[in-house]
Amino acid sequence: MIDALSATYPKSESLHLTAASLNGSYAGVFVPDKQKVRKKRMSEKALKHAQIAFCLYDKTACDLQSADPDGFAGRIAQWNGVDDLPYLYALGTSWASYIQANTDDWLVIAQLGQAESVLKQVVSIEPEYEKGTALVYLGVMASVLPPSLGGKPDIAQAYFEAALAAGKNENLIIHVYYAAEFARLMFDQELHDNLLQQALSLDPYVEGYTLQNVFAQQQAQQLLESSNDYF
Repeated sequence: MIDALSATYPKSESLHLTAASLNGSYAGVFVPDKQKVRKKRMSEKALKHAQIAFCLYDKTACDLQSADPDGFAGRIAQWNGVDDLPYLYALGTSWASYIQANTDDWLVIAQLGQAESVLKQVVSIEPEYEKGTALVYLGVMASVLPPSLGGKPDIAQAYFEAALAAGKNENLIIHVYYAAEFARLMFDQELHDNLLQQALSLDPYVEGYTLQNVFAQQQAQQLLESSNDYF
């Protein structure tokens, strides 16, 4: 329905923002990894909606995805107000999801720095925006490589801890990503199990987050059940 409305009213920033959010969230949370083509298509659609919304909001943002990577962080810094947050957040999260869905494409992976710059700009304006979700994405991106391959786990963990503080136990997907992406990478079973048990003990019914939280608890249970096999 939102896709149809955004096509009917192509100049509506709010509709494109909503389309970016719904497509990106669905692709990232509800489409299983084995459905690679579907995940790629939905994440790409989310990114396109986010780009259109930002372009409608500010014409100088229309060429961001093709901008020079070397000067990208400096350029994104021009959007530093509260009014810019919805557009930065939509672009950063959908871009990160698009990269995550296309880890088999090095040209896409090469865009990781730009997506990270956008999310860092969100955090610099309002760290607790959307209950710490931007911090979660930064934590996941920093957890791509283990220490033996040049990864920086201290930075990744700092992002996840900041996300937990910002989420205030209302955004349970933070616990799941922290466990799945960081604790498993570091083979820290105690941290892994503690995070998942905490997620399962919390009330999932939070306005705007209930569906995601219920799903997060289902994921937490599955990860916990496989903990001994993994570690």
